[in-house]
Amino acid sequence: MREHLGFLRTSSAVVKIAAWIFLILGLIGGVSIMLGKVPGNPRWMGMVVLTLYAFSFFFFYLIAKIADLLVKIINEIKKE
Repeated sequence: MREHLGFLRTSSAVVKIAAWIFLILGLIGGVSIMLGKVPGNPRWMGMVVLTLYAFSFFFFYLIAKIADLLVKIINEIKKE
């Protein structure tokens, strides 16, 4: 398992960055739809977009935190 620590750390950082990008894009898209800047979409669709992107953010961030937890567990096992 020790050879996978670098991959876990790197993938955790990449997934956290992706999660934040999803959240920022969702906020921009949802708010622009709710303000009426996107023609052809009802304003309630902005809330749907915000909800979906927020769910995506929490899902990806949870995956990254699980990877961080795995790294900590492996380091604790390695100490013994």
